[in-house]
Amino acid sequence: MKVLIKTTLLLAFSAIFSLQVSAQKFAYVDSEYILSQLPAYKSAQAELNEISRQWQEEIDAQFAEVDKMYKQYQAEKVIMTKDVQTKRENEIIEKERIAKKLQNDKFGYEGELFSKQSELVKPLQDKVYEAINKIAKANGLDFIFDKSGDMLMLVANSKYDRSGEVLEELGVVSTNGGKVDSNLPPLSRDNSDDDLPPR
Repeated sequence: MKVLIKTTLLLAFSAIFSLQVSAQKFAYVDSEYILSQLPAYKSAQAELNEISRQWQEEIDAQFAEVDKMYKQYQAEKVIMTKDVQTKRENEIIEKERIAKKLQNDKFGYEGELFSKQSELVKPLQDKVYEAINKIAKANGLDFIFDKSGDMLMLVANSKYDRSGEVLEELGVVSTNGGKVDSNLPPLSRDNSDDDLPPR
């Protein structure tokens, strides 16, 4: 039922959109591809990966210590008094709480990794957005969609892809050469435009 509703809504949207877009110019970009071509983005990702690795090692060491304390407690539990058992249990619980807090502080929502990512990546995203705006104005485009965003693109003809122009605007030479990433089916020999009469 949900699939039918989604399909109906998608078809309705497509019909309305095609009527409205007929007089307007549109294109799309692949922001993930654009960012992946920026040396500063690659550098930022490498820095984030290294920071993340160091923090993860620190967290893993703390959880390993909790595990060691718990195993030692289990082995010695039979010879402990009730007071000593309670004290050791509380020590283990506190050590685990500290480890979980560290994990949350570093990797949790709005944790240090999130902040560091915003600090390093947001300026680059802003530069890409500015370049996209310039390309839109230069080409008289009314809409530019992001292929890597939430907008579902069922078919994307590469002739409408402006990712290369955005990279040029940013002064970056693509490492992927002439990026062709269309999900349109290839033309077969018997239905290619070569056999059509000139217009």
